[in-house]
Amino acid sequence: MSFTIAIDGPAAAGKGTISKAVAAHFGFAHLDTGLLYRAVGARVLAGADAIAAARALTLDDLTGDLRRPDVAQAASRVAVIPEVRAALVDFQHDFATRDGGAVLDGRDIGTVICPDAPVKLFVTASAEVRAERRFLELRENDHDVTRAQVLADVVARDKRDRERAEAPLKPAEDAVIIDTSDMSIKDAVAAAVCTVNQVRG
Repeated sequence: MSFTIAIDGPAAAGKGTISKAVAAHFGFAHLDTGLLYRAVGARVLAGADAIAAARALTLDDLTGDLRRPDVAQAASRVAVIPEVRAALVDFQHDFATRDGGAVLDGRDIGTVICPDAPVKLFVTASAEVRAERRFLELRENDHDVTRAQVLADVVARDKRDRERAEAPLKPAEDAVIIDTSDMSIKDAVAAAVCTVNQVRG
């Protein structure tokens, strides 16, 4: 039996952490759909054609250092290409409807990929809070960045994701909003689990 949980939100809002925890709590499979675009972006940086890379993508490509700032920016750029998005939609649909339940997180899961998902969450936080989280994550992984640079990247990516013609970043009309700006991970996960339980009964 399938049960889909769609979790959307901007970069570094905490949706990935929450999604993994929710999937583990309910024993569901988890897919970070942003990694699909990051993997395509990484292949483009290596010289591949974006559309061809998207059409040939497999789960095996979702490994390696895909969290680098240059890969993140490349992912945001390829995500505005309609043919790239179309190539990855079927993959996401198949994952979402697998037996045993699935949690998908990204930017257009509740609005485009799984508009009929019984649970839709939109995880957000202020740009400043998200930039600080990403800065600390990057520094921990030995990336040479400044806080100002990371904040500028976050703001630029938000603008590009919200203003793109194809599947712009926005909450689904029936999504439950979770603002993690002043929440602990534990509290944010608890809020998400509570929402799922209310729907599942």
